[in-house]
Amino acid sequence: MSWGTELWDQFENLDKHTQWGIDFVDRYAKFVKERLEIEQNYAKQLRNLVKKYCPKRSKDEEPRFTACLSFYSILNELNDYAGQRELVAEEMGHKVFGELMRYSQDLKAERKHHLQEGRKAQQYLDQCWKQMDNSKKKFERECREAEKSQVTYERLDNDINATKSEVEKAKSQYYLRTHMADENKNEYAAQLQNFNAEQRKHFHNAIPHIFKNLQDMDERRTVKLGETYRSFAEAERRVIPIISKCLEGMVSAAKAVDERKDSGIVVESFKSGFEPPADFPFEDFSQNLNRSGSDGTISTSAPRGDGTPGSRPDPRHVMNKTKNKLWPFGTKKPKWSVKMGPSSEDFSHLPPEQRRKRLQQRIDELQKELQKEVDQRDALNKMKDVYEKNPQLGDPNSLHPKISETICNMEKLRSEIHRNEKWLSEVEGKQSSRGDRRHSADNHHHAPPGRESPEGSYTDDTNQEHHTPHHRSQPPPTGPSSEHHEFDDEFDDDDPLPVIGHCKALYSFDGHDEGTLVMAEDEVLYIIEQDKGDGWTRARKQSGEEGYVPTTYVEITLEKNCKGAVTYI
Repeated sequence: MSWGTELWDQFENLDKHTQWGIDFVDRYAKFVKERLEIEQNYAKQLRNLVKKYCPKRSKDEEPRFTACLSFYSILNELNDYAGQRELVAEEMGHKVFGELMRYSQDLKAERKHHLQEGRKAQQYLDQCWKQMDNSKKKFERECREAEKSQVTYERLDNDINATKSEVEKAKSQYYLRTHMADENKNEYAAQLQNFNAEQRKHFHNAIPHIFKNLQDMDERRTVKLGETYRSFAEAERRVIPIISKCLEGMVSAAKAVDERKDSGIVVESFKSGFEPPADFPFEDFSQNLNRSGSDGTISTSAPRGDGTPGSRPDPRHVMNKTKNKLWPFGTKKPKWSVKMGPSSEDFSHLPPEQRRKRLQQRIDELQKELQKEVDQRDALNKMKDVYEKNPQLGDPNSLHPKISETICNMEKLRSEIHRNEKWLSEVEGKQSSRGDRRHSADNHHHAPPGRESPEGSYTDDTNQEHHTPHHRSQPPPTGPSSEHHEFDDEFDDDDPLPVIGHCKALYSFDGHDEGTLVMAEDEVLYIIEQDKGDGWTRARKQSGEEGYVPTTYVEITLEKNCKGAVTYI
């Protein structure tokens, strides 16, 4: 159905309709804009929510419970979901809103052009009509004048009193008016013919063509709206698979919650490594009562702390010792919780099991850092060799400061590793020795009644306490530092290590860490223990002082056939 043939006389209404169509496009574009703003705000609020509930501590401090990890996985999936909502808003903004705004501008320009053409055609037709109408009116006017001149001529011609000149003048005037009327008649006929031709052209050619263009424009507008409706839906349908994956990830995170694993983590996190407290001993307060044979009872006396009958122990002393043993259920801290020194960098404030885990974790981290420094040193040495072979590439001496700095960092890391390994060996040694002592006491019954092991020591004899030897040797350091620990009292001195070689100091070493040995450049020392692979060698001065020195600082000569030589592989 064509507008040109059916609506040839509805130019003004078509003008209003096309304007309404453009306004509708603008209205839909505004709707899309508000819709994408909702998506943007929704995505922003989701991201803020995820950020609010994301852990603010480092990963090392975060709990490893499956419930927590699943929740963090859900937060990650929700963050991805928010990203998809942002993608929906971006697609709507680019492919729908932006496209509609550009199309609206083009539509307005095209409509203006077609309407201008229609108005020009109408103006031209109006101009032709005016020319025809003017010629018509002039022809009508000339005909009336000719009729008047004819009436005047006939009156004078029939008047006997009229002079011949008057009659001739009226006759000539009549002929003139008749001639002019004939000319205006021809002009009017020509104008009428021209107007009719232009009118046919206007209503059968120009207007249908213009209205056809307007109809095409309006239909294209309708098609464009349909396309943008589809794009509006596609913008969200495209992200549905990814959103489904996000939701599936949330479901998987929910399925990953394992209550037994979380319970195991609680055990691993808080296990102290200590054994539960032993049973309370029986305290016989009736041992000093005199019983007669008629009582039907047998007089007994409690054994002394050394296994022989004797005096009754002081119950206050026993209870005090017992209370000290019940530290897990009270506020009194065990001996291991006392800090060894001004700081707790050795984690001595933690229970043995937790301390062992933290020390092992730190050692692993230091080992990784040391490996990085070793790799950097090797790379610098390779670069130095290249520079020495090809001086044009660079100066090998320029790498010496960096190599020295790397070696210094390696020594510091090795020193720190040794310190932590020493603490770790102390913890593992105490735990194993404690288990051995308890196992031995349980199996062989060496501990008398009423007496416990030294770590929770007490005795039922007020005159006998558990004594440790006053003769105590410094424990063999396994790193550049060594700290005093009260459990050192439980070990006796070992025999001095034999000399397995000697070394010459290539550099001076200040031995600032405890457990290390100060040495001067070119000083000769005895080797009593080889490097275990951690960069430290145990040496002894001629004065008898022992300690650790960096292996890279000395030139070592081992005595192959030396008695008691110790080799670490």
